[in-house]
Amino acid sequence: MHYNPDAEPHGSPNVLAALRALIPREPLHLHEALTIAELQANRLLKLHGIHDVPVPVEIVSDLPRIVVEYDPDLPEDIASGGGTWDSGRECWIICLNASEPDTRQRFTLLHEFKHIVDHGSRGFVPHRGRRYEGLEPVEYIADYFAGCVLMPKRHLKAAFFSLSQNPAELAELFDVSELAMTRRLCQLHLSDQPPALTWDGQQQPAPGALPSNVDIALDLPGSEVRA
Repeated sequence: MHYNPDAEPHGSPNVLAALRALIPREPLHLHEALTIAELQANRLLKLHGIHDVPVPVEIVSDLPRIVVEYDPDLPEDIASGGGTWDSGRECWIICLNASEPDTRQRFTLLHEFKHIVDHGSRGFVPHRGRRYEGLEPVEYIADYFAGCVLMPKRHLKAAFFSLSQNPAELAELFDVSELAMTRRLCQLHLSDQPPALTWDGQQQPAPGALPSNVDIALDLPGSEVRA
């Protein structure tokens, strides 16, 4: 991994503020929320001078007021992790499922960090039970952010066209799970298998067709956020 903590920007507590500054105050359409997530991912990589893969998760875990803990007793079928603000220690705690593979823990860490980034704003909350890839939009957006950080578009396209088009081989190169890589390839239209789109209580649109009236209001009440 090509990560030098000494190269971090001065005043690195402002990394979180820099990402939050990209969030508009008004409610967002789903495609707008995804665009913001990718902008935040690119900003995070740029702030740390990341130009190679695999992307080191220390760009998050080494941030001030971010503490990563591992719980071997966290039920694997319940949660891969969660995040909460510890007022006593004055820091964000990201708890990861220690029983899961490292690739999954890397992805979950970035997923939870996205929730932290959005906390204090109006957050991403779905309306009328809309779901994407079986997830509520707030969770899909957090997954999308994690994918953008760990599998940056420019690097993945370069690897796809010059090294390999095999998801398993690409997953190993980027240090992610094969499932995460397969989904990212779909998002970048590098795979002809579209992601599943389900709409609770409504007719499912055609693949790739997202209605323009999909609103994501931003609201994460309280001090605890979980995946």
